[in-house]
Amino acid sequence: MRAVIIAIGVAFIVSLLCTPIGIRVFTALKAGQPIRTIGPATHMGKKGTPTMGGVVFIIATVIAYVAGHAALTTLPDQQIAQDTPTITALVLLGLFVFCGAVGFLDDFIKVRKRNSAGLSARGKLIGQMLIGGIFGVVALYFPSAMFDPAGNRTNAETVGSETISFVRDIDWANIGKAGSVIIFIFVIMSMSNAVNLTDGLDGLATGASVMVLGAYSIIGFWQYRHWCADPTYNTGPDIYCYSVRDPLEISMIAGAAAGACVGFLWWNTSPARIFMGDTGALGLGGLIGGLAMSSRTMLLVLILGGLFLIITMSVVIQIISFKTTGKRVFRMSPLQHHFELAGWSEVNIVVRFWIVAGIGVAIGLGIFYTEFLAATS
Repeated sequence: MRAVIIAIGVAFIVSLLCTPIGIRVFTALKAGQPIRTIGPATHMGKKGTPTMGGVVFIIATVIAYVAGHAALTTLPDQQIAQDTPTITALVLLGLFVFCGAVGFLDDFIKVRKRNSAGLSARGKLIGQMLIGGIFGVVALYFPSAMFDPAGNRTNAETVGSETISFVRDIDWANIGKAGSVIIFIFVIMSMSNAVNLTDGLDGLATGASVMVLGAYSIIGFWQYRHWCADPTYNTGPDIYCYSVRDPLEISMIAGAAAGACVGFLWWNTSPARIFMGDTGALGLGGLIGGLAMSSRTMLLVLILGGLFLIITMSVVIQIISFKTTGKRVFRMSPLQHHFELAGWSEVNIVVRFWIVAGIGVAIGLGIFYTEFLAATS
């Protein structure tokens, strides 16, 4: 628990103190956010606000992970709390950094060309697909090699799983390694684009991401406390444990990212002094997708990230309706812009959508814990 708290605290402080530096740097570089002319008229006042702020909380998360991981070297149970970086950390931080890099390229092109077009949709998808594929292979083809004090191998888990998962792996839903890599790619692409679609109002995507990341920090720590690889816990025939690789790493990285986003939110809330840009949105989505796969909660993320799902579906519904009937279901999509055009203030939309995000997280955590209680009763 100490390592997780240290990571959260370091991430929050670094992000809170360094975001103003990022504001000055990106302002000096004239990295102002171009505004779509077809968007709500109220957004024109945001023109010129520095973007690419996701760089700050991505770096803050990496620094916090290093600090939190350093704390693990003082723990007595080194066979479960590894004192060297893990493949799980490589996958999660790699997704965060490289999905963020795709977003950074998109933001850079927007700023350079002084329009909102940015990287082509095909270019984004190809970049996300390659990143998902590379880290999907790492997640599925590199099992752990952990040993107990007697030298016996205690856990040989991969970061990802060969089966579809909800609260844990579903035994009958085995799809093999190749199928799992394909699903891994799909989840990373879906989540990164879902968070990106949710962005657009001051603090909306940041606040919603904090809740989902906080939930995954709790899930990862709960799995660590009931971990099949822990010899002090896995001692009886009826023990109920989680077959997950490096759950403490999951908790620490998710917590660090949540803390970094809270620090960033101080400056990103309305009226925002800096935007996360696609750098932050694609990075956060990639990380959340990676957390879902590594914690074996692939389908549960649809509930935990319920707001992201709702907003993504609003875009899908709008496109299908317009192409098939020529009519729009919403005044504008994504959904948050529909309510803007309906006369809701930006702050009202953000707070109410945060409430929806919180409800999804509460339901998801409730399902996760209820399954544990049912299995141990």
